[in-house]
Amino acid sequence: MYAAFEAKQAINAELVRYAQNKVASVRKLKRTSLPIPHAGGTFPPKLLIPILGGILAFESDWSPALGQPLADALAAADDDGVLDFGCVAAHGYFFRDQQSGTIETHIAGKPATGFLFRLISQLQFSGTVPMIDVQAYARWLTI
Repeated sequence: MYAAFEAKQAINAELVRYAQNKVASVRKLKRTSLPIPHAGGTFPPKLLIPILGGILAFESDWSPALGQPLADALAAADDDGVLDFGCVAAHGYFFRDQQSGTIETHIAGKPATGFLFRLISQLQFSGTVPMIDVQAYARWLTI
């Protein structure tokens, strides 16, 4: 899994908190990675990448849409609930700098496109997904 996003009509403190809780619950799930067979042998299991989390909305209940109330709501998350990306299509987008942890906001024309390019750019560093242990999931069928 690369990312988990919550999509809502509008963004506000309650919905940011909801998205943070949802992303935290996804990040806490057990994940698997198996060795990767290939023609010349086997590669070791790929290390699991951090799951990106975010929120998507058309509008914002705040004015300004990506101002201090959003920054305060984003800062209230624990480590598992941190939102890395967000887009308010009518106003702009934000992302968390992976090195510094600071939130950068971009308010400009075509925010959804800017957000998409930023997300794709981040995902390029993730490479190929790990090989999933399908049998670990199949065991849940017999419970």
